[in-house]
Parts: sequence; structure tokens; C-alpha cells
Amino acid sequence: MISHYTSFRIRYGETDQMGVVYHGNYAQFLEMGRIDWLRSLDISYKNMEENNVMLPVISLQCNFKKPAEFDDEITVKTTLKKIPTVKIEFEYEITNQNNELLTTGNTVLAFINMKTKKPMRCPEYILEKLNI
Repeated sequence: MISHYTSFRIRYGETDQMGVVYHGNYAQFLEMGRIDWLRSLDISYKNMEENNVMLPVISLQCNFKKPAEFDDEITVKTTLKKIPTVKIEFEYEITNQNNELLTTGNTVLAFINMKTKKPMRCPEYILEKLNI
């Protein structure tokens, strides 16, 4: 399936007293990867919300292999796992500047109609961008 890479540097405020990235920050790193993945397909999350579509996370999993540290340049590889239906699932690999695998992850998000607060099918314009 389609993958996208997002790179950035670890800021001092993202680390804990042990000098490594606080585990709670990884959810934001995965979100950054997802938002950039959508942008790479010319899909704006902001525009989705303006059209009454939201994507809440319903499942998040991280497996920590090695810690990221202050000033590391990390890359989040975001991959669509399967064709979206009422859910969309991503897999992630986070590596550092030495290409060492730091973290793997998975998220599942649900397409929700913002007006009715009920699940909905993946919008057709997303499927079209995926050439499905």
C-alpha cells in the first residue's frame, strides 16, 4: 500500500528526566505522520472537517525498540495497511538518523459524520486519490 515519510528533530521539551523521548509523545509523532500522509495525497484534514468528516483514533499501539533522544532526527514511515472502509488503518516505523528502528506502531481511525456523530464510509474522494 501507499507509504509516506515525515522527518523532524526531537526537541528538548519532548524528552524526560532520563534524556529520552517521553513515551506519550509518540502518539503525536504518529499523528504527524498521518497528517503528512493525507497531505501527500492532496487531502486536507482541515478540509475534511469542514465537510463534516472526522477521524477519531479508536486504537493505538506502539512497540518501543530503542529510545529517541534530544536532537535526533527521526523519520516516521506511515503506511496505509488496507483499503479504507468505515475505518482506516495505518502502520508506522520510526527510525533515527542512523536508520536504526526505534518504534513500530499501528493506529485505527473511524470515519465519523460530525453532524450525526455516526460512523460513515470512507469518502469517495479519498478512495479516488488511492486509485481504488
